[in-house]
Amino acid sequence: MTVEWQGVFPAATTQFTPQEGLDLEATTAHLDMLIRAGVHGLVMLGTVGENCSLTAEEKRTVVKAAVETAAGRVPVIAGVAETTTALACRYAEDVEALGADGLMVLPAMVYKSDARETMAHFRSVARASALPVMCYNNPVVYGVDITAEMFAELADEPMLVAIKESSDDPRRLTDIVNACGERYVLFCGVDDLVMESVVLGAVGTVAGLVNAFPEETLRLWKLATAGRYAEALELYRWFTPVLHLDCHPKLVQYIKLAQAMCGHGTEDCRAPRLPLVGDERKRITGLIQQAIDTRPKLAA
Repeated sequence: MTVEWQGVFPAATTQFTPQEGLDLEATTAHLDMLIRAGVHGLVMLGTVGENCSLTAEEKRTVVKAAVETAAGRVPVIAGVAETTTALACRYAEDVEALGADGLMVLPAMVYKSDARETMAHFRSVARASALPVMCYNNPVVYGVDITAEMFAELADEPMLVAIKESSDDPRRLTDIVNACGERYVLFCGVDDLVMESVVLGAVGTVAGLVNAFPEETLRLWKLATAGRYAEALELYRWFTPVLHLDCHPKLVQYIKLAQAMCGHGTEDCRAPRLPLVGDERKRITGLIQQAIDTRPKLAA
């Protein structure tokens, strides 16, 4: 299906068994819940989906299952996070054949490429399939920055259509527009900057805590994009302490714990990610429970 690049696209979790096996049934049940809640698309195997913790075969299995579960109800975007450009291109070809509707492309993993190498990587992956590409810019986590000037240089690649801006600096959105005009569709990539990003021109968000709080995420998005800022701000202030969990090295463990506490899955990850323990677990569960206990009643 044609991707309409706007709205709430969950960075969906991948569910595992307590023995670290891939739990495809639980994964697809969670995806179905998100779709029924009203999300506008699915991003599979991004950072939150633990892309780099899956084997090549498992990645393709998850994407195939997501496509079958979505069944045309929403577009399925496959995260591309490989160690080499060649592997990323091969993966793009494979998920296109499996029915994915688009790609979310990360820089090559492990090696921190310079600007020339980074742009060559994105160009190559964009040309490897007929799928539209969202460029995932997260220099905070991956150590590779795609600047506004680089996006301007990449503007001649027709399949690069959207940007997930996760630099933790909302000023980047304005810089991109000033450098590139309306060339790219802008997405917020940081949960606790979604209000700011909407004001600055983002028309979509790749969200993490939506896995735990889908109704609240969708309501916040609806209010903010409708310009109902006073109502949105009240909900945002309730939500923000939990949204901060999206901006931590343990975001996967934190989001999965919130998901489990809200009854939408388990917190099981694959090592080296381990279950939270001790004071850290007490602090994070307390924060999540506070949000659950004070959950606002949403208007119809």
